[in-house]
Amino acid sequence: MPNTRSSTKSSSAGESGAKYDGFTEEERAAMKERAQELKATARRDARSAKARADGDAEVRAKIAEMPEADRVLAERIHEIVAANAPELAPKTWYGMPAYARDGKVVCFFQSAQKFKTRYATLGFSDLARLDDGALWATSFALTELGAADEARIAALVAKAVS
Repeated sequence: MPNTRSSTKSSSAGESGAKYDGFTEEERAAMKERAQELKATARRDARSAKARADGDAEVRAKIAEMPEADRVLAERIHEIVAANAPELAPKTWYGMPAYARDGKVVCFFQSAQKFKTRYATLGFSDLARLDDGALWATSFALTELGAADEARIAALVAKAVS
């Protein structure tokens, strides 16, 4: 019986003008960074003081690489998380600053430049205890931080680890 299935690669997308909607260059780079992070994590105990110091150094290095607008936001987020959730260990996650409990990410910062978006993001994983009824936010757009914004973030981070 002849094979009648056609390969998705041999479709006529080029002829019809359709564009491939796969991973962007930035997404592929983030996945490569994540693979490197997993290899590094496998070589060290995530709970050790050295791993925590290494994680902090890696996060600070990622923040230092960011464009100024993102760097200013990321530095403040880093300080707020450290002050309000000292039990969270800094680490990189897909090349972004993140903060984890027992090696699992609770919250993270994503620079606007990372995926060429118009705002940075503060995100929370499902491990964050932000539940508020049947509907609650798990990520927040950031363009600048004032005192009220910082207080709100501090409260969110504290609630996330409560």
